[in-house]
Amino acid sequence: MADRDLPPSLKGAVEFHGHLCPGLLIGYRAGAVALERLGVTRAEDEELVAIVENDSCSVDGIQFLTGCTFGKGNLFFRDHGKQVFTVARRPSGEGVRLALRPGVMEGKDRESLIDDFLQKKDEELFDIEMSTVNLPKEAEIHGSVICDDCGEPTMKTRTKKFGDKMLCIPCAKKRKQNE
Repeated sequence: MADRDLPPSLKGAVEFHGHLCPGLLIGYRAGAVALERLGVTRAEDEELVAIVENDSCSVDGIQFLTGCTFGKGNLFFRDHGKQVFTVARRPSGEGVRLALRPGVMEGKDRESLIDDFLQKKDEELFDIEMSTVNLPKEAEIHGSVICDDCGEPTMKTRTKKFGDKMLCIPCAKKRKQNE
């Protein structure tokens, strides 16, 4: 793998992820197609939104290339177990959905898959569909309150009232189990 001549952005993605693998390349290629089709560059803030339908290595490729992250509130995880990625721009909702084509991964070893993801045309790897996306609202910043059991600051919107106490979710679950 060391003899591959990788573009600088892919080298950065590999450094971010930790290694070059087929999963990283799926997300990297999906992110590249999305940015190209939308005519945009990497998000500095929340001007782009990415919705990912898996929690695999591919999500690191999407995050790195698109700039959509959980921390900025513009990366959304839908646990569907699919190599499907939707990237859209705010506020229009203009988006592109990329789904890994059936059979792309079947019967190939790791090195062959890496070669495929480096060389194949976008349409050979993904079903690509332009659409208008109903976007989740922008991230909101909420104040914290102190959990009455563990004493840890907790986002106010993530607390549960338990009798006369405000509890974080784990403490509320623990209390409920002990009833």
